[in-house]
Amino acid sequence: MTAALETVLARAGLKVTASQFLSLVEDAAKKLTSPPADPAAHFSAAERLALTDAGLDLAPLADTELDPRARTVAEQAVLRDTALSVNQAAERIGVDSSRIRHRIGDRRLIGWKDRGGWRLPAWQFTDNDVLPGLESVLAAMPIDQPALVLANFMATPQEDLELGDRAVSPREWLMAGGSPQQVADLAATIGMPA
Repeated sequence: MTAALETVLARAGLKVTASQFLSLVEDAAKKLTSPPADPAAHFSAAERLALTDAGLDLAPLADTELDPRARTVAEQAVLRDTALSVNQAAERIGVDSSRIRHRIGDRRLIGWKDRGGWRLPAWQFTDNDVLPGLESVLAAMPIDQPALVLANFMATPQEDLELGDRAVSPREWLMAGGSPQQVADLAATIGMPA
């Protein structure tokens, strides 16, 4: 198990041991609440009828069904493991660490406090700079959205962003020189009902 996990982590480019990764997964799982044993128990009979009429399945998970929280736990662990410290971000873009903290304060970079220090999602950076157009995109992103939601948005192909004949993620679009305003317009709708 450990060797297989270390192989997967290495292929994914994650610089973490299997033990460290499993610790991150355990941490993320502990932060989630347990799903209710019977989701229908939270609703009145009339509400259950309306929800099931609308096509929602209120049955508890079967023993053979994958817990939907598992993907979120894994994504959260990867986001946390790949995030940069202030010093790592400063080194990557060639500035003093105080400049990184200023950028966080001005919302020109985003991050979260974890174990006494800032962690900055890696999607905001190229190999030696910040993502082109990042300031415009961050200015449009709702500030009430969790880091994982923003990371998933930046990594998920959007039908409004095409390179050649395929939809690309906002990050890929910006790396290819696409208009930051197009990404900002999409980012402004994060968390809004479709």
